[in-house]
Amino acid sequence: MHIRERILADLKDAMRAKDSLRLNTLRLIQAAIKDRDIAARAEDRCEGCGEGEVLSLLQKLVKQREESAETYEKAGRLDLAERERAEADIVREYLPRPMCEKEIAKAVDEVVDELGATGLKDMGKCMGTLKDRYSGRMDFSKAGAEVKSRLTGAA
Repeated sequence: MHIRERILADLKDAMRAKDSLRLNTLRLIQAAIKDRDIAARAEDRCEGCGEGEVLSLLQKLVKQREESAETYEKAGRLDLAERERAEADIVREYLPRPMCEKEIAKAVDEVVDELGATGLKDMGKCMGTLKDRYSGRMDFSKAGAEVKSRLTGAA
């Protein structure tokens, strides 16, 4: 089952269960996906955004919720921080299991070898390939550091 279908099915379940937090979070996800679809159609991609784009969108939503929770905590609004974290947990349910550091290192090694990358000038190519293959699963800040260390010979 695709992510969109899962979200729609879970949205219906949340309506039936009268789970307002889950319902509102799923509606938020659907609205964000719809916005991305509209933007994709404006770029002449009639099918809308792909699965990889949806995964990166979900990661972005999680990150936004976590940042908001921290801001609310600093302001002493623990009730709002708790709500943001609960929303982040709901969004995380639709993301695949994140890659551990060993898996990231292995994927970086494979891509660098496959592309024949030799220096920092090839970093963009490597990162683009990693994003195409592992969108939604990989922490790209860690991957970027790993690619950089591999290409500069610091590894």
